[in-house]
Formats: sequence, C-alpha cells, structure tokens
Amino acid sequence: MNTFGTLFRISIVGESHGLIVGVCIDGCPAGLPIDVEDFQIDLQRRKGGVQKGTTPRQEPDKPLIKTGVFNGHTTGAPIFIEFENTNTRSTDYAESIAIPRPGHADLTASIKYGGFNDYRGGGHFSGRLTVGLVAAGILAKKLMPNITVKATLLEIGGETNLELGLNKAIKEKDTIGGIVECMASGLPIGLGDHFFDSVESLISHLVFAIPAIKGIEFGSGFMAAKMFGSQHNDSFDNPLGASATNHAGGILGGLTTGQNLIFRVVVKPTSSTPKIQNSINLKTNQKEHFSIKGRHDLCIALRVPVVLEAVTAIVLADLMLINQNIPKIFKK
Repeated sequence: MNTFGTLFRISIVGESHGLIVGVCIDGCPAGLPIDVEDFQIDLQRRKGGVQKGTTPRQEPDKPLIKTGVFNGHTTGAPIFIEFENTNTRSTDYAESIAIPRPGHADLTASIKYGGFNDYRGGGHFSGRLTVGLVAAGILAKKLMPNITVKATLLEIGGETNLELGLNKAIKEKDTIGGIVECMASGLPIGLGDHFFDSVESLISHLVFAIPAIKGIEFGSGFMAAKMFGSQHNDSFDNPLGASATNHAGGILGGLTTGQNLIFRVVVKPTSSTPKIQNSINLKTNQKEHFSIKGRHDLCIALRVPVVLEAVTAIVLADLMLINQNIPKIFKK
C-alpha cells in the first residue's frame, strides 16, 4: 500500500509521466508555520541535472499546497502537496511494453496488474515519487527543531573519492552504485518500541520504500559479525546511558539511547544503463539484445541523501508524536 505511519501518516500518489506526483500528510499538528520557501533547499538537492552524474530530466518541482494550510500555518487537516510533471518523454518507454527492462518493475508490475499498470518512466514505481517523500520530510524536520538529521554520500563504486568512483562509470559507459550514511542527533531516550515497532524496524520499512535501496546496517552493522561481544558492547559512562563508543548505532532493544542514531544504506547501480543487455521479448518469447533509452542517473546514489533524511525524519516525527514530545497544537 501507499500509506505509512501511525500518527504522522503519509500517502504518496502519482506516476512518473502522469499529470502529477504528490503526497498527502495526515496527523500534522495545527499551527506549524509553513511557507513555500521552506521546501526549496531540500527539493533542489533532490533534483536531477543539478550535479554531475544525475539525470538531465529537470522538473520545476514547485510545491503546490492544495489543502491543510491556511494563513501560513497548518490547520490540523490533511495536507496535500502536488508537483506537476512537465518534462516527460514517454516515447522513450514504448519498447518496454514488449521488452521488460532488467532491474526494473516492468515485468513484475505487468503480471501483477494484468498489463494495466502505467509503464511510462516506471509509472508509480519510479524514483520520481520520492519528491513527495522529501516534501513530507521537510514538514517532519520542522516539527523537530531540536533534532538534526543529516545524510552523506560515503562511497561511489567502492571509492571514497566520489569523483573517482563516478569516473569509473563514465569510463565504462555504465551506471554505478554507492553507500550513503544517515545520522540523527538530539534524540531523546526511549523512542520506539520492542520487536515490530523497533526504531530499526520502522526506519528500515520506510528506507526500503526508496527505489534502489538494497541493504541497510545500523551502527557497526555487518562488522559486528567479526567482533567479540566485549568489543561490540557500548559501556555506559553515566546513568543516562552516555558511552564513548556507539557500535549499537544509537538503538538498544529497539529504543533510542540518546546517542546519535547512525545507519548506512546500499544504493544499487541505476538499472537503466546504456550498456547492451539481454531481455525476453514478451511478444515472441525470444531473448533479444537491446539498450535502454531515456534520461537516467549515472549514479542514483548522488540524489539519495536528501531522500534518506526525509524518510528518517518522517519516522522520527511519528515516534515523537507517539511519545508526546511534539505538542498537538502550536500556540499563536
């Protein structure tokens, strides 16, 4: 389904080449000051064509706030924000009806929805829909002024020198993946719950809604498999749980510890590569060589940090509301 959250609930709508994409945010407290300018910095960070290695498709991404805001403040009613699609080239995807693109949802979506799915640009499966996640994340960040959420691209193609990693893909005329780290600081102790609503569970759930994410680790992550328990355990320095190390990534028993929440994600190479590939022709049932057309990111990881911040903020804002760390109504 397209809805996530308990009290701060989001629903994403639209298709890559449809009229609009957007997000509906329900449960945002009344009285939060909102201005279109609040959205510009993060939306600009998500845009294609802004930095080397991103798609040349450029959309204005002007947020059109249709409901839930009056006189510059949230009303407590659902907030609907839409973004128009104005720079589409749907003819680039005509071939994918018969020849599903490897790494994409073309085949699985066609089978699941009986061929009625919108295949243009990936339809509802497209990374284009992350603009709605970023918009919701902006509101979530505003709800938590004392909490900082920041994501950083650590590697491209295994290289910590990002330019070098990007040039590897350019040289091969192919796409490439990366690793992004996200850190949230200023969190109170005790957000989350045990088992199914652990902080790791909730963050992982929404993180994997970002197209191209293929793995996640918290704190020391997979390195913990090579450590002794005495090495991995974070020794407490005071009754509030402060510690000189943070192998747990700021989470114990599914609850925030007050330490920085730290996790990393793996972003796969962009599936739409210009390299010649093989796929099955659904009309002839024969394998064929083909090359994917269209405008695509050389490295989608370049645009993931701001989206990762957004989904993390959405989860944390929901948990803060559940924990009553955010007022239900902001005072005038």
